[in-house]
Amino acid sequence: MKHGKKYSEAAKLVERGTFYDPADAVALVKKTASAKFDETVELHIRTGCDGRHADQQIRGAVVLPSGTGKDVKVLVFAKGDKLTEAQNAGADFVGGEELIPKIQNEGWFEFDVVVATPDMMGVVGRLGKVLGPKGLMPNPKAGTVTMDVTKAIADIKAGKIEYRLDKANIVHVPVGKVSFTEEQLKANYDAVIDAVLKAKPSTLKGQYLKSVTLATTMGPGIHVTTAKYS
Repeated sequence: MKHGKKYSEAAKLVERGTFYDPADAVALVKKTASAKFDETVELHIRTGCDGRHADQQIRGAVVLPSGTGKDVKVLVFAKGDKLTEAQNAGADFVGGEELIPKIQNEGWFEFDVVVATPDMMGVVGRLGKVLGPKGLMPNPKAGTVTMDVTKAIADIKAGKIEYRLDKANIVHVPVGKVSFTEEQLKANYDAVIDAVLKAKPSTLKGQYLKSVTLATTMGPGIHVTTAKYS
């Protein structure tokens, strides 16, 4: 795969075969950013899990202490008092059954996270085929199916992100923006790693964290040592 000049210059800053201490990796990832926009810093964790087995699935959520650096738009499916509660809590969009055709037929996706009260999951379930592939389906494990919509919205707005295994058994999550300080990025990195370590399936045999890589949206991957977690 041929890379552009900026990527190639950034790649020269990363020593091949080197596994960096987390703090050093965070400092380096900021230096590799070359795009004209404020790139996202991404964390990729390759696990030893086999997601085909239900008891080795990893899924959860964590609030990033330094936030995500992004203005997250929240859609809440609720009814009655919970609709008013969601509006008062700062939800960007609230509604019920009337939103189904708007999403299903008109392709409306001006939101980043969907929260639903349990009594609305029968309605939201009809959107499974469109919300599921986009990773937007509310889930109790992620705290997005709840009666406490105020807390759910506050957490999301504060920087709550969801993590889960993809088909290759890798967790991909944002840990902030290049414009963040090293301390902010490191705090977010630590929060994600701690959450993923706590989510280790009890049935897993062998190595859990196979590799940890930090990268900006357009930059090269930086390998982070996993020695202390082995």
